[in-house]
Amino acid sequence: MKLTIVAATGGIGRHLVEQAVAGGHEVTAVARHPRDLPAGVRAVAVDFAQPDMPALASTVRGADAVLSALGPRDPRADVGITSRGTRAIVAAMQAEHVRRIIIVSAAPVGPVPVPGQPTPSKHDPGDGFFMRHLGSRFARTLFGRHYADLAVTEQILRDSGLEWTVSRPPKLTDKPLTRTYRTALNRNIRGGFSVPRADVAHHMLAMVNQPETTKQIVGIAS
Repeated sequence: MKLTIVAATGGIGRHLVEQAVAGGHEVTAVARHPRDLPAGVRAVAVDFAQPDMPALASTVRGADAVLSALGPRDPRADVGITSRGTRAIVAAMQAEHVRRIIIVSAAPVGPVPVPGQPTPSKHDPGDGFFMRHLGSRFARTLFGRHYADLAVTEQILRDSGLEWTVSRPPKLTDKPLTRTYRTALNRNIRGGFSVPRADVAHHMLAMVNQPETTKQIVGIAS
């Protein structure tokens, strides 16, 4: 397949590129400063603070899927980059008639809206006692503005008309790939406090060919 990987030099993005290349895919890597990429990868520089739309459109043209690990380097400082960048990616995909997109969000964003239920439940159905009463409150105190931006990002996808999927991991680690992670549709993982970045990348690539994940929020954790 032809895959466009956004934020290709970041923590999850590097794993996406390496695993996609190992899987025999044709990869276009998009990053602010693309470098140190595997041989054969097409690299395109795009600054998502002020995206060059013709350059961005060229990166998704003819792609079978776009996988985005876009996010701020410092969630407490560079707020807004994920929603702004995702809005630009969606516009480029719509212009180029590319349909499939998978992005990374975060488990503490909150309950998933359900059609016919204008006010979602207060707690994510997958969260246990600790996350409901302590963990999520602590996370939102530290990174509340970032999670609010991720919520906006997810809504941009819902409104896009594209074949989207959102991956919501908890705390990310640099442990090696395990392939033994747990997943669930439209809920977090009970007792899932962390997951390796390599596993998130592995699952994102797998979901490209999983139509049941289209237009779904997917929880993932070890």
